[in-house]
Amino acid sequence: MLELRPNCQMCDKDLLPDAADARICSYECTYCANCVETVLHNVCPTCGGGFVPRPIRPRQAWRPDMKLGLANNPPGTQRRSPRFTPDDIAAHVARIRHLPPDQR
Repeated sequence: MLELRPNCQMCDKDLLPDAADARICSYECTYCANCVETVLHNVCPTCGGGFVPRPIRPRQAWRPDMKLGLANNPPGTQRRSPRFTPDDIAAHVARIRHLPPDQR
């Protein structure tokens, strides 16, 4: 199950569980759509992969026999930030942004 990280790892914007502008890579690195589009250019600074919209977890368990929904599986609370400097991220992005995500 996805961790649903609480913030954009670049600008620290809050990304609530129902945030339509949350983006994730295949390793769950989480960024806001604005940072993905304008700073990262769809390149994850960690793995180099692309981003997709983060799914929105249902607020309630719609099947009573299953322990699903935010009430049973709350979002993560640990805020994250990149482990790389802005200059390192910019160089990484510039190096591979011309490649489509499926060719990185």
